[in-house]
Amino acid sequence: MTIRVIVADDQAMVREAFTILLDAQPGIDVVATAENGAQAVELAGELTPDVIVMDIRMPDMDGIEATRRITSRPGNSTKILILTTFNLDEYVYEALRAGASGFLLKSASGVQLAEAVRVLDRGEALLAPEVTKRLIAEFSRVSPAAKPPTGVRVDALTDRETEVLTLVAQGLSNAEIARKLVVAEETVKTHFGRVLRKLQLRDRTQATIFAYESGLITPGNAPR
Repeated sequence: MTIRVIVADDQAMVREAFTILLDAQPGIDVVATAENGAQAVELAGELTPDVIVMDIRMPDMDGIEATRRITSRPGNSTKILILTTFNLDEYVYEALRAGASGFLLKSASGVQLAEAVRVLDRGEALLAPEVTKRLIAEFSRVSPAAKPPTGVRVDALTDRETEVLTLVAQGLSNAEIARKLVVAEETVKTHFGRVLRKLQLRDRTQATIFAYESGLITPGNAPR
């Protein structure tokens, strides 16, 4: 099925470039563009796209607030891909906590952008995990007041579910976790599905953030 995408960026040239790049990829259709966060929120409600490619810094409403409003809607299934200029952009972590499913540098190629859209649409792991894990760890370290996103204690999980959550947060795929725990991949999916339900989390991105903020993984023992 075609992945329906909205591109939100305040620079017309960037919007046009990303639209051309994505429309040229098989199975991806840019259904609309937005020049600010407010437009992105409005269009998301009207068109219910699969993925929104969202810039952070935009007038009227920035990408973080737009992300928060879109992902907080009941029944929302739209995934947000945050675009940033710097790999340690101070707003990226806040955007992830607002509900974004991942982020990508604006310097990425058209092929990388398209693959990022596909990854988010499949609900798979964080984008650029080697960068994202470090960013989450760093902002967890410098933001000691941060709270777990749901307020649910890790005590709600079984030992095996906790183990699976830890490995997910380390960036391992379901297949890699299955090999490490010597279980079937379907068993890993079942355990992780229970983790998401118990902790009231939406996807692997939120689960990773929860693991850092709850102290399950700390900056000192985060994978490098």
